[in-house]
Amino acid sequence: MAKLEFDQLLDAGVHFGHLRRKWNPAMAPYIFMERNGIHIIDLYKTIAKTEDAAAAMKQIAKSGKKILFVATKKQAKQVVTDLALSINMPYVVERWPGGMLTNFPTIRKAVKKMSTIDKMVKDGTFDTLSKRERLQVTRQRAKLEKTLGSIQDLTRLPSALFVVDVMKEHIAVREANRLGIPVFAMVDTNSNPDDIDFVIPANDDAAKSIELILGSLCDAIKEGLEERKIEKADSAAAEAQDEEGAPRRERKAKAGAKKPVVEKEDQEAINAAVASKFAKGDEE
Repeated sequence: MAKLEFDQLLDAGVHFGHLRRKWNPAMAPYIFMERNGIHIIDLYKTIAKTEDAAAAMKQIAKSGKKILFVATKKQAKQVVTDLALSINMPYVVERWPGGMLTNFPTIRKAVKKMSTIDKMVKDGTFDTLSKRERLQVTRQRAKLEKTLGSIQDLTRLPSALFVVDVMKEHIAVREANRLGIPVFAMVDTNSNPDDIDFVIPANDDAAKSIELILGSLCDAIKEGLEERKIEKADSAAAEAQDEEGAPRRERKAKAGAKKPVVEKEDQEAINAAVASKFAKGDEE
């Protein structure tokens, strides 16, 4: 993963916080100064926190687990969609479905409903429906696709959550906290970082800022996925080599098998017994 540079962050406006009157005192450790009534974020802390988050996310990806990206604010939607798709991770950029995490089985049923409709279209069942029924099913499929299409491959709860703007996505954060799912987030100066496990102090309103931070994290995730792929390939090759070598080892073991070795003392005893037997035969 390429290290974030101070000038990059500066150019992207990552350092711009909110007006002083909107600040959250809990963000004080991450604020460098105030200028013209606006808080300026300490970019050196942003770099350090981003690196910490990237290392953790890399390990999650390497272990084969999923990270759910959440960003429903307008300026973040497209950036998050593009980057999440590039690493094959689930994302939510429309309205957060209540109970998405805490009531996951119900959400999965809705996702399966989409698969059922798709199956109906493929096997021709859809064509047997009346015009009105087809219209209803089509609308239902479109509605489900809009809200849940991006998490269709999420078959179990995610191992982590990444959030842009913790104030806007407070319901998602609350659900993750309740289930003990770690939360990574870009946290601006007007937000409370207390419920976030990996705080990245940054401007969460500018598209360039979001793209730069998230791009760095996604690069780390890609590295984790690549390392996982290499490890699996090496493991498969080692297993194949073991299976191929097993018959050879068996043949070699059979060919190299020797008759039992008789100890020297036992051999002397045997020789003495044979000699004694012949001696008795001569006497007779």
